[in-house]
Amino acid sequence: MSTQQSAQTEPNANAGFAPGWYIVAASKDVGARPKPFMLNGLPIVTFRDSNGQSVSLLDRCAHRNAPLSAGRVIGGNIQCHYHGWEFDGAGACKTVPGLCGEPDHPARRVPSFACRDSQGWVWVYSEPDVDPESEPYDIPCADQPGYLTIREHLEMPGPLDAVAENALDVPHTAFVHAGLFRKNADRKPIEVVIRALDGGVEAQFIGEERPKGLVGRLLAPQGGEVFHWDRFLLPCIAQVEYRLSDRSHIITTAALTPRTPTVTDIFATVAVKVPVPNAILRGIFKPVAMRILRQDIEILRRQTEQVKRFGGEEFASTEIDVLGLRIKKLLREASRGKASTAQEERRIKMLV
Repeated sequence: MSTQQSAQTEPNANAGFAPGWYIVAASKDVGARPKPFMLNGLPIVTFRDSNGQSVSLLDRCAHRNAPLSAGRVIGGNIQCHYHGWEFDGAGACKTVPGLCGEPDHPARRVPSFACRDSQGWVWVYSEPDVDPESEPYDIPCADQPGYLTIREHLEMPGPLDAVAENALDVPHTAFVHAGLFRKNADRKPIEVVIRALDGGVEAQFIGEERPKGLVGRLLAPQGGEVFHWDRFLLPCIAQVEYRLSDRSHIITTAALTPRTPTVTDIFATVAVKVPVPNAILRGIFKPVAMRILRQDIEILRRQTEQVKRFGGEEFASTEIDVLGLRIKKLLREASRGKASTAQEERRIKMLV
């Protein structure tokens, strides 16, 4: 294991905002009332049109700047609470009370955002008035037969890149999650293969034994070798996959939505298949998963406060910080409209 360190200073806590699809809410939470949210500091409102489809607009009335989210939905249109102007899901003005004439006019439009219901979530494309060439990410194994699927939404302190690194960072689990995943004692060497993906990066951990913590014992009571991958996919997907036997598989897909430069919403979909009845598994696995997430929230809160206290980030890294700097680079390039730079496959050794 190399002990050589490299320092990096980032002047801004936000490493860059990559355009693309982001989750903004659970599908069940978008209904007859307008639902506001923040996407990278931009106020947006979502609601359902007359066909029951989720739609999203800039949360600002074109007339006098009142928040549309404070209004109501009437016949599939959103009505501003200030003067009663109504807008459809495409942002066109459909009603101006008291106007003797056609209400629709380009100057009265509200910017709209492509919106999709997919796999239990509402996804919004980050750029207004764009017809995206792609569709939202297809979350693997969600709701497939034999899998228990758990969905959770949590507010995480920190910018997207820091939250993504935390989700995919192996070394911290022996300390922040000691006893649940790994322990610092009895580490053994494994090989890590880091490879570029189309718009992302992946780390594959080879030769890893089943974690000795509670999660490992639950997923593979008989022990054995773990097949483990961590992935980041632009613009916002952090994914952890474990296969511990032919009958045990867990894949956690976290869609990260930056609310502000220092607050990130995490919309997690966990698909679990183990030789335990789902009813029992849900009662055991979900409380453990939530405990892990609360521990991550606390360490991210402390990290974010320190970055603010010192006026910026300053990192010293080693090769076992496998994905953090690569995630920053991907986001930085994507925010500038650059395609990700291809990397040759790299192999390193680390102790786990």
